[in-house]
Amino acid sequence: MQKVVQFFRRTLSDSVNVALTLYKVMIPTIIVVKVFEEFGGVIWFSHFIAPLMNAIGLPSEMGLVWATAIFVNIYSALVVLINTDVTMSVAQASILSCMILLAHSMPIEVGLAKKSGVSVWWSILTRVGGALLFGWILHLIYSATGSLQEQASIIWQPTRVGETTLADWGISQIQNLILVFVIIVALILVLNTLKVLGIEKLIAKALSPFLRLLGISQEATNLTLIGITLGLSYGGGLLINEAQKGHIPPRDIFTAITLLGLLHSLIEDTLLMLVIGADFTAIFWGRLVFALVLVGVISRLMRLVEGKRYERLFYRSVATA
Repeated sequence: MQKVVQFFRRTLSDSVNVALTLYKVMIPTIIVVKVFEEFGGVIWFSHFIAPLMNAIGLPSEMGLVWATAIFVNIYSALVVLINTDVTMSVAQASILSCMILLAHSMPIEVGLAKKSGVSVWWSILTRVGGALLFGWILHLIYSATGSLQEQASIIWQPTRVGETTLADWGISQIQNLILVFVIIVALILVLNTLKVLGIEKLIAKALSPFLRLLGISQEATNLTLIGITLGLSYGGGLLINEAQKGHIPPRDIFTAITLLGLLHSLIEDTLLMLVIGADFTAIFWGRLVFALVLVGVISRLMRLVEGKRYERLFYRSVATA
């Protein structure tokens, strides 16, 4: 009985530590982004990137959609997309979707990457640069083959609501933060159960040959998989907790966070992009292959960088013990 009590105490303690780590990043970032949005920062940035949209075969109006995704979140970007009333082909919807999937909610997610020790400039470069590169590759493929040129069918229409007050926005954010804590408790409960049953080691052992190619050790395997399936906030938060304890080597944290920046929330986010008419092959398999290949190449190149220079340019240890 005492072991059971200790198990749940450890689970609650770990959950609180992970949640506090996330909240320290999320709460100030949410406030700053809200101010930035209210003062027209998102619209300004959308005008700045509009020429890039044309270069990869998208209407210039999609600059505002992508900017909203980058600074706010995917849901807000979809609402903006619906309200633009711009028709797109399936190819264009797929390109836009892939770019959103690779680069969205950047203030919070880059903040989490920084908390784990990964440099801000690297997170921005890999995600925004990766999104533009992947979008350009898809544009070349669709232009050369003439595929997916039929009009995209949007099957989701958001409920139109009036202007929300600052109080309503605040209540919504508090509800989201509570939900984050509930999910964290559930995740850590599952992880601790897997450890006790020895299943975690079996999963890590089965995946270790593949992950070694990417430079990710067995210690980071399960946490990386959580991020890939559920989202960077959860997988990243758990990785930060382990990084601060010194349980996972710095280079593994760097590689895992780089991968999660490009490939996270594989289930929910993919479904969101399907409702605006994107092609499943591009947004799921294409994104998966692109992220794994790019991170594999990055991992190999990073091995050529000398230790101190590596830490100075890309990553710093956040271990507290």
